[in-house]
Amino acid sequence: MSKLLIVGTVAFDAIETPFGKTDKILGGAATYIALSAANFKITSGIVSVVGGDFPQEYIDMLNDRNVDTEGVEIVKEGKTFFWSGRYHNDMNTRDTLATELNVLENFSPVVPEKFKDASIVMLGNLHPLIQNSVLEQMTEKPKLIILDTMNFWMDIALTELKEVIKKVDVITINDEEARQLSGEYSLLVAAEKIQAMGPKYVVIKKGEHGALLFHKEQVFFAPALPLEEVYDPTGAGDTFAGGFSGYLAKTKDVSFENIKNALIHGSNLASFCVEKFGTERMQDVTDTEINERLLSFRNLTKYEMEIPLKNK
Repeated sequence: MSKLLIVGTVAFDAIETPFGKTDKILGGAATYIALSAANFKITSGIVSVVGGDFPQEYIDMLNDRNVDTEGVEIVKEGKTFFWSGRYHNDMNTRDTLATELNVLENFSPVVPEKFKDASIVMLGNLHPLIQNSVLEQMTEKPKLIILDTMNFWMDIALTELKEVIKKVDVITINDEEARQLSGEYSLLVAAEKIQAMGPKYVVIKKGEHGALLFHKEQVFFAPALPLEEVYDPTGAGDTFAGGFSGYLAKTKDVSFENIKNALIHGSNLASFCVEKFGTERMQDVTDTEINERLLSFRNLTKYEMEIPLKNK
């Protein structure tokens, strides 16, 4: 069976949106990625770090979903990474109220032996040096390396980020980040320049407007499913990454055609994430719900059209 290695934060979040607010709840990129990927019934493992304040019940919950947590270091005398944010009424913009690195500040990742030959590596949003350290520990070249990053690392660690980008097969970023990384406004030109940096595939996320996949001269668009209510967009991008990487680990097919399918599965799972606060919805989503919504995605884009012949 294909193994998926997930690198990223396991954290506490405190979130405020127009629909309400939370105290400290479970969050972190690796958490969302793992919960999403777990829906494909694959073997996955997390590399991360938490403090002694991290509840065992969260570790147990991940283990119950066949997520291996051997690579999650527990610093008993330290505190877990914490982020707090407030979303504006449009739910697309937010203000960061607090960021406490805590144990993440001195984190040195250690990949468990049983995941050093993982066929798919999902590098969640972390400092590029940490991402690179994980790649250097792999004993076999992964079938596919996926990188998620953000403008923060472009601002403070661009040189290190570009070194990691050279080594990956897929990069997932949002439209603003694609423009910053490439220096181009046109997403088509931006994707072309980013591919020249190393990745074969560029995924540009556009939030409620879906996602674009670029590979050489080929372009594919996956819509976002229109939802009646969005309670909390935190972790939607990571949930997308989990669905994307989890599907590819399950199918063991990294062709362009199958990566198109992975894009749909990622978008599908992300649509559940936003329906409740934090990871709550991803902890109770069922296979039946996932499959029913996949049908909705298919119906959203399915159409028949006759192309008129050119007049002679």
